[in-house]
Amino acid sequence: MAEVIVQEGESLESALRRFKRKVQQEDIIKEVKRHSFYLKPGEKKRVKQALARKRSRKKSRQFST
Repeated sequence: MAEVIVQEGESLESALRRFKRKVQQEDIIKEVKRHSFYLKPGEKKRVKQALARKRSRKKSRQFST
């Protein structure tokens, strides 16, 4: 869980910026989006395979250039 303590004399904007950065680093948004709807086991498998194909294509494209 992301937590930011506002230091004395620190503006609220800078504390909010630190909080957003921390949330992004911890992949909280990605996790929330993943759990926001239900996927059937078959659909989950298809999504996982599609991501694997995408990663492999990207990896082969990086090495070929």
